[in-house]
Amino acid sequence: MSPLRIIYLSLAIWGTIHPMYYFIQWFQANGYDITAMVDAWHTNAASSGLVWDLTIAAIALTVWIIAEVATRRNFIALIAIPATFCIGVSCGLPLYLFLRTRPVV
Repeated sequence: MSPLRIIYLSLAIWGTIHPMYYFIQWFQANGYDITAMVDAWHTNAASSGLVWDLTIAAIALTVWIIAEVATRRNFIALIAIPATFCIGVSCGLPLYLFLRTRPVV
């Protein structure tokens, strides 16, 4: 595996673990209520701006993945879409880059 692929995979793992640490802490303190979590994301203008920034980035990444999968036929890369929306862009983007840079056989 190339050093670049190792970096992408490491970032995808970090992008999974680090945000989940905070999400789990929040759920333990406030209960497992997704609606309450989404409400908490919009407590002020700064956090709402960040939510919209990440949402737009996630949509752009999804469009890019779909367009490239249609061209390159690298269907395994589609797994980065649910990773993006279930975990976050911090996981989905490096995961997609990892999958995209695999050697073509």
